[in-house]
Amino acid sequence: MKNNNMKRQDYLSWDDYFMSICLLSAQRSKDPNTQVGSCIVDENNHIISIGYNGFPNGCSDDKLPWSREEKEWLDNKYPYVVHAEVNAIMNKGITNSKELRMYVSLFPCNECTKLIIQSGIKEIIYLNDKPDDKSTIASKRMLDLVGIKYLKFDHNIEVIIKKKD
Repeated sequence: MKNNNMKRQDYLSWDDYFMSICLLSAQRSKDPNTQVGSCIVDENNHIISIGYNGFPNGCSDDKLPWSREEKEWLDNKYPYVVHAEVNAIMNKGITNSKELRMYVSLFPCNECTKLIIQSGIKEIIYLNDKPDDKSTIASKRMLDLVGIKYLKFDHNIEVIIKKKD
């Protein structure tokens, strides 16, 4: 018999909740290869902003390339795509918080890391990374220099997508 006077014990942790928002946001990306989502929260666990990777506002998803392996650099997505972290930073309003955390489904590249540092984010929780990638190495070097913590999301991702009994 179920005791209705007791709170549910299998609710999502804050980390699970915010990473699930990243994964859901990533599904808004039209990139056929890499979908990344990001979520910025304050010390009270209030969502400040959300972002995903895609082309800048007003740039048609049908007129710019989604390729990543063309010989000509301009025929690839890289000069055009705005990363999820940048979109989340740009989408956030003014906040008085001094303890912003960023959740992101893929570890930030070195270019995003510069903006993360400049924006005042104090901690990054990420799902996946590319440990031998030069951009990741540069990012971690910069984050270490300024004292921004980065933690790999170590929860069972299946918790996020479990079915309700």
